[in-house]
Amino acid sequence: MSFMKVRSFAKINWMLRVLGERGDGYHGLETIFQSISLHDDLLIEKSDALTLSCDDRSIPLDDRNLAVRAAQVMIDEFKVNPVSIRLIKRIPVGGGLGGGSSNAATVLMAMNRLFELDISARRLRAIALSLGSDVPFFLEGGTAHATGRGEVLTALPFVGTIPLLMVIPDEPVSTPAAFARLDLLRKTSPASDWEEERGHWYWLPFLEKLPSVHDYLNNDLEETAFTLIPRLRELLARLEKEGPGWCHMTGSGSTLVAAFGTIEARDLARGSFSDMRTAVSETISRDEALKDLA
Repeated sequence: MSFMKVRSFAKINWMLRVLGERGDGYHGLETIFQSISLHDDLLIEKSDALTLSCDDRSIPLDDRNLAVRAAQVMIDEFKVNPVSIRLIKRIPVGGGLGGGSSNAATVLMAMNRLFELDISARRLRAIALSLGSDVPFFLEGGTAHATGRGEVLTALPFVGTIPLLMVIPDEPVSTPAAFARLDLLRKTSPASDWEEERGHWYWLPFLEKLPSVHDYLNNDLEETAFTLIPRLRELLARLEKEGPGWCHMTGSGSTLVAAFGTIEARDLARGSFSDMRTAVSETISRDEALKDLA
């Protein structure tokens, strides 16, 4: 085998709680990750030099790109030949959908297969975590509860295929800026239940039916993002008027996601956002997320 063509799937966060600074430069998190069908395409081929090309000119092609960093780690750690990577970009950059992290995890898994390295799952997770807090999730896919920095993962039952509408503002949200603003807001406001570790009771209702848990599944970074990009609040209100069972910002933003009961309802709602960049997607299982690498 000299090359692999694989899909690199995006994620959403059904909920995201920021539990405070840990003292190691990271924040404690509790979240529920979900793989979705929106994906980039990666063509990874054995080569004489490590290169990355992309159809999106805004994407950095050097070691600022997590896919390049992932490939370089594999080359350095396992003494394999370089690869050329061709990236077809569909996942919005800076939208909270995990595109860069997904690309990195996909490169790790693809090179493991391409060079028949048979790396243990534990070691691959450690490499993934060295690249980013949510990269380990993309080695697992599907639906997962996460704590720690986001790397302590517990697989959850697949919620089934849920139609999703994503409204994608032009303005991305910087993840470091979002966390810094949240820290500032919390230092200047009264203490609240964000200081409490809610534990498993917080996410267990998710295992029932999605529309019944809208109030449980929210995002601590949402209000922070609204202060950075005020029109997000208006866009979320517009999206909520379309009657989804669940509707929130994903990750650190700025993408807004709504879950609908039917594809028809989802597509009808999309028509109300002809003035915006949108995308449609569906939730996918772990098997589907990892199908190209099985």
